[in-house]
This record gives sequence, C-alpha cells and structure tokens, in this order.
Amino acid sequence: MIDWFFDDYIQKLIISFTNPQKRVSIGYIGTAILIALFWSVCLQGAKWRCGISNTIRKLFSRNILLSLSAKADYQIMLINHGFLLLAAPFLISKVAFTTYLFFLLHELFPSGSAFLSPLPILIVSILYTIFLFLLDDFSKYFTHSMMHRIPCLWSFHKVHHSAEVLTPITVYRTHPLEAIIFSFRGIFVQATSISLFVYLCGDKIDLISIYGVNIFLFLFNITGANLRHSHVQISYGKILEKLIISPAQHQIHHSINSSHHGRNFGAALAIWDLMFGTLFLSEKNMNLVFGLNKKLNPETHRLLNIYILPFKESMLSFAGLRLGSQLSKKKDIRNAV
Repeated sequence: MIDWFFDDYIQKLIISFTNPQKRVSIGYIGTAILIALFWSVCLQGAKWRCGISNTIRKLFSRNILLSLSAKADYQIMLINHGFLLLAAPFLISKVAFTTYLFFLLHELFPSGSAFLSPLPILIVSILYTIFLFLLDDFSKYFTHSMMHRIPCLWSFHKVHHSAEVLTPITVYRTHPLEAIIFSFRGIFVQATSISLFVYLCGDKIDLISIYGVNIFLFLFNITGANLRHSHVQISYGKILEKLIISPAQHQIHHSINSSHHGRNFGAALAIWDLMFGTLFLSEKNMNLVFGLNKKLNPETHRLLNIYILPFKESMLSFAGLRLGSQLSKKKDIRNAV
C-alpha cells in the first residue's frame, strides 16, 4: 500500500502538473497567467497598472483560492485521482477496443482496406490529426450536453456546476462516475480514429504533435484554456466566438442566470454550439455569479454530499421517469377507451 502511494499515486499526481498532455500542466498555467495580464494591459490602456492589479486579485485572491468551494475542488481532485488509479485495471483497454474495431472494419468492408495508402505520409498525418481533434472535440460537446439534458446524468454533473468560484483545479471537480464516462469517451475517440486510419491508410499514420500532444489541442491549452475556470473574463469578439469557445463563454456556461442555462457546451470549438443552437456570445462587463443558485450553502461542498447525493438524486429521477411513463400509459389507455 505504501509502495502504491508513492510509486503510483504521488508520482502520477505530480505528472498531472508537469505533463503537457494535462491541461493543468504548469506550463499551460504559466501562459494563462501571462495572457490574463497582457489582456488586462490591452483592455485598460493608460490605466494598465490598475488592470494588472485587478487581474492579479482575480487570479490569486485568498477569497477565491481558499474558499470552501475551492477547498472542495482540491479535495475532490485528490480523492478522484486515487479512485481512477484503482479503477483503471477494470476499464476497457484502448488497445483491445482499437483491435476489435479494426477487425470489424475488415469484416464489414473488406474491399476498402488500405484504400488511402497511396497518399503521402504527410497528408495522411494531417488528415489523421484533424480528424482526431474534431471527433474528440465533438464527442466532448455531445457528452457534455447529455450530462445536462438527461436528469440522471445531471445529478452527477451538477457536482461540477456546484463550484461557486472558478480556478484551474475546478476542471477536476467532477463526480467519479462522470470521470469514468469521460474516460470511456476518450477511449472510444482514440480507438475509432486509430482503427479507421490504420484500416484506410495502413501503418503509416502519425500524429502531428508538440510534446506528444495533438498540435491543435496543444495550441488550445497554451493559449489560455485554464482561464475558462477563472474570474478573468476574456472575450474573443463576436466573430471568433462563433468558432472558438472563449474563457468568457465557458464562464457564461457556469452562470446561474437562467438565460445562460444549456449554453456553450463546447470544449475548444464553438462550431458545435453554433450548429445545434446552444451558442451564447459574451458581452462586456458581465456580472456573473457561479454555482447552482444565488443562495450560498456550505453543505454543497461537503464531500459526503458531493459523492453520495448524486446517486440518490439519480435514482429519484429514474423513479420519476418510470412513474411518468406509467401515468402516460394509463392516460393513453383511458383516451383509447
């Protein structure tokens, strides 16, 4: 147990802050701080000193970083880290799923094998990198929207939205069940992309990456992705925000304002929100309040409530759906008679 704690738990926890494949890597957090400071200078102009002071306060305020909400974020991150390490051996293997999909494609479409193999390696790599990024980003949008729209899933996702202050660590404020769902999502995306391109192009696929990260995801992370969970409102303007989700747009997603509910589900790209009618553009000087409602409730941040209540609420939502279905059937029978 002691060996596991130091060799697995501590080592991989440190990697979370040093590995460029992780959003909260210290390099990404550093660039996010620089971008926030640069933004404040550009926004304030002659009053740039005041702008920098306000931004530093929003990033490093004790009222934010040491709030009950933020402390719950830190605790959830540490607990979930251990839980996912223990659960990992029981999750489906990406290699096994990729192999299964590859042979399934061969069985269903035997004549299409290596159809694109004549293409140059560079072209194949570009196509593969773009396809993987788009599929990954769309799957995040779709899964996220379902977490909001399906009552039993919302019971678990609301743990994330119960955050009343936003910090980069808030990205880890998720119920373990949601973390497992998103793990399966990632496995599905990776396995689908790899199996499809190996089937079509042979073994010459290669990801265009920086430090082992998809180049598009790297650019997204290094250009301030961590500011999405912060109190620094950075807008990309009306045109660019129809293509890319800005930090301000994700902060809108966390707002308790009813007009903001069900908006901006996108991860990196805003095109999915635009296509499906869930896009909400940012405005100047928005006064956003985060959390589930205006009334601050310390019970929201109790670990027992965070981990246990979602199961209770999920079961109640199932019971409500079942009761509603039964009542609907009885009503249909009465109408038929």
